[in-house]
Amino acid sequence: MFEKTVFDQELRKLGEMAPKGYFVGLHIRFTSALMSFQTYDPAWTDHYTENGYVLRDPMTAWGFCTTGWTRWSNRIIPDPFGIFKEAARFGLTYGATISCGPIRSRTIVSVARADREFEDAEIEEVQAIALRLHDMTEPPHRLTKAQTEALKLIADGHRHAAAAAYLGISESALKARLTSARQKLMARTTAEAIQRAKDYGLI
Repeated sequence: MFEKTVFDQELRKLGEMAPKGYFVGLHIRFTSALMSFQTYDPAWTDHYTENGYVLRDPMTAWGFCTTGWTRWSNRIIPDPFGIFKEAARFGLTYGATISCGPIRSRTIVSVARADREFEDAEIEEVQAIALRLHDMTEPPHRLTKAQTEALKLIADGHRHAAAAAYLGISESALKARLTSARQKLMARTTAEAIQRAKDYGLI
């Protein structure tokens, strides 16, 4: 079950271990992550985005090809576009990437620093954090009948009052069902919950 306080604690630990920032992509499906977080220098993020590096990033390719961990300095990993050199210009000189989970729902975590390579023990600790984040955000396999009905009615365009009347419940009861569905799907809005429920084949 998702507990935001515990989740935030894990992200704080990750931040403490990555002086030059981190990237977390949780349960990546069809190139889109269920949740993503990053604390890199905004100048690097802008440069990365403007140049479309995500499609050429060696760590993205590596993360979808295997699971485990590797350092960015691993010379076996090809970097034909020189993205590691570009990252170093922005202070992301040393880094490591962790990949876990099945290919249909892959989690990729990268951490960076400027002063030295990450030690094996440090990377293993980051890997443990990545696995915990992956496990605690595992998408649900089913919703309750009440949650499914509520989401379906709103997805079909019914307003809250009409949906509540259709189900024979109060509007506040309907909102409670939608709230519980949002929490289960780790969604901020009902629209996001509906989309995720569709993506997971739950409605």
